[in-house]
Amino acid sequence: MQESQKFPALPPAPSEGLSVPGYYVAAPPQQQVADDQQPTVPLTHYIWLLRRQAWKIAAFVVTCMLATLVVSERLPRIYESIVTVDVDRSAPTEIMGQGSERSSGADDADLFLATQVKIIQSDAVVRPVAERYNLLEHENAFAGLTPQEIQRKRQAPMALSQLTVKRPPSTYLLLISYRSPDPQLAADVANAVANSYLAHTYNIRIRSSASMSSFMEKQLDELKAKMELSAQALSQFEKQMNVINPDEKTSILSARLLQLNTEYTTAEADRVRKEAAYNSMKSGSLEAAQVSSQGESLGAVTQRLNEAKEHFAEIKTTFGANHPEYRKAASQLAEVQEQFDDMRRNIAARVEVDYKQALNREQMLRQEVTATKAEYDNLNSRSFEYQQLKREAETDKTLYDELVKKIHEADINAGFQNNNIRIADMARPTQHPVFPRVELNLLVAFLLSGLLAVGGAVLADSMDTSVRDPEETSRYLGTDVIGVLPAVQKSEQLIKAPTTEAGAMVLSAAAAAPATTNGDGINPATDYRKSYYRTISGFGEAIRTLRNTIALADIHSRLRSIVVTSASPAEGKTTVAVHLAVASAMQGTKTLLVDGDLRRPSVHGKFGLSPEVGFNEVLTGKAEWRDVIIQPEGRPNLSLLPAGRTSHRAADLVGPRMAELLDEFANEFDLVIFDSPPLLGFAETLQMATAADGVLVIARAGETRRKAVASVLGVLKRIQANVIGVVLNQVKRDTTAEGYYYYGYYYRTGYYYNYRNREAD
Repeated sequence: MQESQKFPALPPAPSEGLSVPGYYVAAPPQQQVADDQQPTVPLTHYIWLLRRQAWKIAAFVVTCMLATLVVSERLPRIYESIVTVDVDRSAPTEIMGQGSERSSGADDADLFLATQVKIIQSDAVVRPVAERYNLLEHENAFAGLTPQEIQRKRQAPMALSQLTVKRPPSTYLLLISYRSPDPQLAADVANAVANSYLAHTYNIRIRSSASMSSFMEKQLDELKAKMELSAQALSQFEKQMNVINPDEKTSILSARLLQLNTEYTTAEADRVRKEAAYNSMKSGSLEAAQVSSQGESLGAVTQRLNEAKEHFAEIKTTFGANHPEYRKAASQLAEVQEQFDDMRRNIAARVEVDYKQALNREQMLRQEVTATKAEYDNLNSRSFEYQQLKREAETDKTLYDELVKKIHEADINAGFQNNNIRIADMARPTQHPVFPRVELNLLVAFLLSGLLAVGGAVLADSMDTSVRDPEETSRYLGTDVIGVLPAVQKSEQLIKAPTTEAGAMVLSAAAAAPATTNGDGINPATDYRKSYYRTISGFGEAIRTLRNTIALADIHSRLRSIVVTSASPAEGKTTVAVHLAVASAMQGTKTLLVDGDLRRPSVHGKFGLSPEVGFNEVLTGKAEWRDVIIQPEGRPNLSLLPAGRTSHRAADLVGPRMAELLDEFANEFDLVIFDSPPLLGFAETLQMATAADGVLVIARAGETRRKAVASVLGVLKRIQANVIGVVLNQVKRDTTAEGYYYYGYYYRTGYYYNYRNREAD
């Protein structure tokens, strides 16, 4: 309420997520990023990076394209001529024989055309053309060689670097092309190579047919003699075996051997079965006797024996041994028992006889199988020899007849030899060069240089580990960035500006004052108002935004003391502390600014003061803090406690006196701001951080490393200090995203133009 009475109403802060210059709304507290997780970079960061480096990328691309254009224009012009050769695979190469009906498939055509490409590039085809047009000299193949080396190179297989042979897909065409600075020479060489290739293939066919005929005639005599020898050997073998066709006899023996093997297998199985029965009978097993051929008779006798035993047992219990019934039953039991024993012996004898008969039959069949197999093997081996002699004789005769036929066909085809390869389109000199292709070179240079420039920009950005952007800093450090301060040349001008309460009252009155002028035609109120608003810079607005962010950080517990520190020197912590104290005092808050950097104090210099005593003497007990406090001129509600003389001993007394001094300060001031030394390397900063209500960490955008800030935050976390957040200082246009950079926003688009328009009205 007090501030609203002194100054014109500020526009409402933009909602979270809007990138309005001059404001940075702190994001909600983020969860601590795990050590093993790498923060992801959003796509908007790369878009901003490309916009930031757009001129550099464009300059690099334009430079590369200009260099490509200059080089392309200086290169010699190369012309290419192409001759088209048609390979007619459907035309027969022979008048008679299988070659006259030969048809080629797709796979055969690919192999054939690939072979022809190699033949065109061979030394036999290229050498006559190269010697005729001195192509090796035109291609500078002898540059830097001695005469001996040139002679050896001429004798070696020739290969033309500018000669190219291609096959268009799905065709039977071959494209022979040659490149040269002379278009006429390129056409002549291409045509000469095609004609040399046709002549070479024709000569190959003629020589091949002639040499084949000569070779077959020599082979004919040898094959005839071999055929006669094989026929004679077959006839002599038939006489030795005394058979005309041993195959029939072999078939008979094979059938007999198969039958004997079957009978032998059956006899062996029968012998095994009877041997098992015989062994069972020898052991006296009753079950073996019951399963024999007389098992039914034995079963009946066994039943009678059991009945006799039961009857005898009944008689025995009733009558004595001398009773007639007892003797009759005993006599019947003995008779039946004797019949049972006789039958068991008879069955055992029969089983033994059957076993011996089966054994003898098995042995006889084994001998017969062995003898038949030996006879069959002997005949089979001889039959194999017979078949081999017969095949040789038939093969020799067939080869002889076929060779005679081929010789007659070759003699006829040699007189009608033709070539299925012909030139479809002769090469002609071209008007336009094929190299260099300026348009293509420029396109390739544009694409490659663009990719290289973008990749270099992204690589340089990824290698930059300094804190720059608020979102990036929050993402990597896992903490809130509560303020962004733009880079300024002389921030002391804000401190020395007329910002007293009286000046603010003048501004309020001037807003409603009529446009009256003095004798010189100048309205003092209006002139003062304009000069004041011209002093409102982006830095001042950012400081006031930071002040409000800190004040509203925790509505439940008010921050009464704040320690401003950084990771290393020269990051602007003193400037931030001074301007934050001035902004708080302008709001009507009784503020005490304490210079806690006892080794290199600099707060007093911001106000143009040079005190002799200060915080150093208070800690050592040489002075009372009320006696050394300074009231800066024109700054109501602001008190300054300078550092005094530098002393290492006073730094050791910060810990014991800090809590006591804060209690005393709280009785007279609403807010105490400590400008402390850098946290890394100085112990007194830790004492101040643990005693104060909050700690503000300052980092210089584009220079302070993320690891250094992370170390500071880690130390503060370990000592359980209340970290309010991180403030990015000296933020420039090229170090952060556009939405977070304040550059005279209100001066350009807000208050100044509104007041000018009101004055004009």
